[in-house]
Amino acid sequence: MIQAPKGTKDVLPQDSYRAQHVEAAMRQAAALAGYREVRTPVFEHTELFLRGVGDTTDIVQKEMYTFLDKGGRSITLKPEGTAGAVRALIEGKLFAQAQPQKMYYLNNPIFRYENPQHGRLREHHQFGMECFGAKEPTADAELISLLLNMLAGLGLDDLTVHVNSIGCPVCRPGYHQRLREYLGDNLGNLCENCRQRFDRNPLRVLDCKETACKRIVADAPVVLDMLCDECDDHFARLQQLLDAAGVRYQVDPRIVRGLDYYTKTVFEIIMHGVREGLALCGGGRYDGLVEMLGGPDLPAVGFGIGMERILMELDNRGIALPEPEQYQIYVANIEPESLTAAFQLTLALRAAGLRVDCDHSSRSLRAQFKYANKLNVHMLVMVGGEEMQRGNVRLRDMRSGEEKEIPLQGAVEQIAGMLMRKNGGVEQNG
Repeated sequence: MIQAPKGTKDVLPQDSYRAQHVEAAMRQAAALAGYREVRTPVFEHTELFLRGVGDTTDIVQKEMYTFLDKGGRSITLKPEGTAGAVRALIEGKLFAQAQPQKMYYLNNPIFRYENPQHGRLREHHQFGMECFGAKEPTADAELISLLLNMLAGLGLDDLTVHVNSIGCPVCRPGYHQRLREYLGDNLGNLCENCRQRFDRNPLRVLDCKETACKRIVADAPVVLDMLCDECDDHFARLQQLLDAAGVRYQVDPRIVRGLDYYTKTVFEIIMHGVREGLALCGGGRYDGLVEMLGGPDLPAVGFGIGMERILMELDNRGIALPEPEQYQIYVANIEPESLTAAFQLTLALRAAGLRVDCDHSSRSLRAQFKYANKLNVHMLVMVGGEEMQRGNVRLRDMRSGEEKEIPLQGAVEQIAGMLMRKNGGVEQNG
């Protein structure tokens, strides 16, 4: 038997409603703030991620799925969503339109070659929002608030935002120098990756997950102590805005995020309870990335969150999502000769907005009854027999067992009205 590759997971039909429910909440949250969907390719030229993500990151060094296509071009399956969104912005010349440009991506497949864990797969699906052309911290606060409200609507309300500022090209070099001075005394005790990062990007050492490195950086200099006036003011105003929005947050100077493009604001949303301390998602500001990838000097801020991690956390908390019913009605043919008439009625009921099915397996009437019971339909419609000769069909309420005949002419309208009344006067088709 051929199995799915390691680190991938099927979403089976009986489970897909859960992801669809979360996706609907994401679309609604994005629409409320004027974000519109962007869809970028699953693969991009490798150069995009080397330049955009950073060649000192774990993603580029260890985790990318990269290959040569038949034309000898280096291609990489998308390891994150922001770089592709920036490339689309530049290529589509969206920077020439009114700013800010707000976009989101949804059900975006992300590929990283890493050790599969609960809630972290080699192929996972990401929801992200990106705001281009907005330099004020209101854009940062808007995204954080919007994300928290969306998660709270799903039942994930026991969350804390950790925020930090990692400075900008003006103030960060001074911090890098001080950090190198500190790390230099412990260089021999750092892991091999961090020793390589020491000269190229010492900030990456702060993001290392190795125990020895984490112990060393615990007493490292704090970037907040070395911010320039602009970065310091931006971070102070962000906190004021979060306070005004009623957001529960704490300043965490150890957050640097795992991507090189971040400037100023970085944040993570931290879980409590079963997965205490685990980051549910994160994001931040990347004011230099658009220019770095060939566009104009355009400020930007965004975040990404994995669908699988959200569903994992909902499971951890025992939060059930509403499962829609597959069918409302089953149309049974009493004898084989009435199958065509049953099929026609099925199509007419669907055209009226009802979820309906009929027999596709040459079942006997008794077997069709059993199948309809398994489907848990509200109503069974029987077509054929003596009823058909009288120009009627027979209805059976599958909850009460009551049956009655109604004329085939006008049956669609009558059945739709009956279901509407059963649902308290509101037709439920979603």
